[in-house]
Amino acid sequence: MRWQRARRSDNVQDAGGAGGGMRLGGGKGLGLGGIAIVVVVALLMGEDPLQILGQITQQNASVNPQQQSAMPSGTPEEREFVSAILGDTEDTWRAIFQAAGRQYQDPTLVLFNGGVQSACGFASSAVGPFYCPGDRKVYLDLDFFEELASRFQAAGDFAQAYVIAHEVGHHVQTLLGVSAKVNAARQRGERVEGDNGLLVRQELQADCLAGVWAFHAQKRLNWLEPGDLEEALNAANAIGDDRLQRQARGQVVPDSFTHGTSEQRVRWFKMGFDKGEVGRCDTFSTARL
Repeated sequence: MRWQRARRSDNVQDAGGAGGGMRLGGGKGLGLGGIAIVVVVALLMGEDPLQILGQITQQNASVNPQQQSAMPSGTPEEREFVSAILGDTEDTWRAIFQAAGRQYQDPTLVLFNGGVQSACGFASSAVGPFYCPGDRKVYLDLDFFEELASRFQAAGDFAQAYVIAHEVGHHVQTLLGVSAKVNAARQRGERVEGDNGLLVRQELQADCLAGVWAFHAQKRLNWLEPGDLEEALNAANAIGDDRLQRQARGQVVPDSFTHGTSEQRVRWFKMGFDKGEVGRCDTFSTARL
């Protein structure tokens, strides 16, 4: 991927954050498999998984305060890569919104180590990259990319770009009012989890929006190299609910799905990438996810 062709964003911040002592379960953290277990248990308890992970992380921090530190996240090249990908998402979504008669508001991407405080509460790196609609920021610990490559064999710069674009997709949903509708349904007491639930539909739409970005970025920059698209599809496949649950628990529990199956995530990313049309990303109306 010739990511150096992209404009660099000015909206990347460093949170400093906590060092390795705030990881869950040892030096490498809880990991994606462990996250799946926490998510399943939280949903069965009727609790918010992000809050539970934050509580566990805070407990870890109180036990190991000497290991906390404020250090920059990632190498200079990694930070430049993030800035380039974010910058191109800005260029893409500004143009798409303008064509629709709307104005795109750039999100901020916060790099952190170990744990971070957001408007959505305290979160550990164990939750993975996430977007908080409360402050309209994307949060990323760059160590996630190492785990994605080493543990889930989803390496590559375009795989990493897909992850960032997915979180930016959640920002697009916030601007379009989608996130507010899902949250309102949750507050009304509606069940939003499950393989046909609103959370899965929201996540699959973010995958599709990431595909829309990838289509327009390629059209504008011609930066993809052989194998790049497969990297993104491999990453989408690696973090499907069914695959994560099977690895973590040995069985799949569709009633606790929050992101969609590997096949669904791949298919919806390809849906967006095929034509680059936002209208093809209506996961809330379709009968077949």
